[in-house]
Order: sequence, then structure tokens, then C-alpha cells
Amino acid sequence: MLRSQPRLFARRPSPTTVEYLVSTSPTYNLPLRLLLVTTFIFRVLVGLGVLVLLCSKFARKNYSSEATTYPQTPDLLNIDYVWYFLHIIATSKAGTQSAKLASHIPATALLPASLLIFYIILLRTHTTEALLVIRGLGIQTSTSSDTFLSTATTRFIPTEKIQDIFVNEAFRGFEVRYYLVVVVEGEEDVVVVFPRLLPRRHIVEKVWRGARACLYEPDWGKEGKSG
Repeated sequence: MLRSQPRLFARRPSPTTVEYLVSTSPTYNLPLRLLLVTTFIFRVLVGLGVLVLLCSKFARKNYSSEATTYPQTPDLLNIDYVWYFLHIIATSKAGTQSAKLASHIPATALLPASLLIFYIILLRTHTTEALLVIRGLGIQTSTSSDTFLSTATTRFIPTEKIQDIFVNEAFRGFEVRYYLVVVVEGEEDVVVVFPRLLPRRHIVEKVWRGARACLYEPDWGKEGKSG
């Protein structure tokens, strides 16, 4: 429900520019928005729970003597505030229960499991890939990252380096998939557009026609913008 089949979105900011977005993001209605909010809250709670468990394990082993008593709250920008925060967590009710649980889990198992949980809760729910075509300059491809901690992967190819743009086909398992490729001068391998999603044939062909028209047809776009 949080993902859909790859869908195409096109926009033309100017007569010489067109951007094609292929995304697995579904249509946002009220039930889906509520589900997304619930999922976000669940992720935050799970992340906080893991942090409390790690802090309890840290305090239980007494890795630092600072996590003992604090007569007053340290300054927020001071490093002592970190130890104060750990002390507050360790002495709270949740910290006490977490300490009991953490005492039965070896650190060699807790740390990898915590990293795996953090990775899972930071995963994006959908994938977005884009092709930006600018006449006279070139094209730019981009693919969204797997997690919220990293940025999208982008590449710009100047017009003078583009030898051809065409639709190719290949077998993926027992299925024939069509994909858009760009032949770049001086490179042995072609550049695959939308490499992760590999959308359906009608999407690939529509992007192919629009990209070639924007790059090589002078009269393209003079009739006005289209959605």
C-alpha cells in the first residue's frame, strides 16, 4: 500500500526543458496519509527504544564516570550535556527496564542488531528516478537513495557527449523488459535511464520520444506546455 507500480510524471518548466519522473509513490489520499503518519511514529518509537537500550547498556557497563550525579543541568552546547542526557535515560523507568533487558544481551549481538534496526527504520518507502533534458546543454539522470541519510545519485551528460538515445530490450528472469539507454562518447558501457525501476514499455517509449524531441527537434515545445 505504501508503494505502487512505477508511474510517470512529466513537467516542462520551459520550452527547451522537460523532466520525467518515474516513482513508486502512490496517490496520497486520507487513509494513506494516516498510515504514513502512523508508520513515521512507529519508526520514531522503535528508534528511541533502541537508543534507550543502547544507553542502558552503556550506563550499566559504566563506561564513563560522568554518568553518575548531576547537581545542575549542564549547558546544552557542552559535552557534559551528553553524559547528563545518558544519566537521565539510565535512571528513568524505561532505562531501568532496558538495563535489565540489556544485561541479558551481549554487546557483540546488541550493536549489530541495533545497526540493522536503524538501517531498516531509515529506509525510504518508495523509489524515485528522474531524467532531466535541457536542449543545448544535455541530460541529467538521478536516482533516489535507499535511506534518508544519503542523497540521490545524479549524473550529467553534455549534449556533445551523447551519441544516441534508444530503447533496448533484455530478459529479466522469464520476462522481457524494455529500458532506455544513452550511448556516451568514449565510454564502453551505455547509461541506463531508470535503472532501478525499469518501468513498463509504454513509459520508456514516451520518455524516449520526448527526450529525443527536446534534444534534437527545434520546433518541439513551441506549442506550449503540456502535463
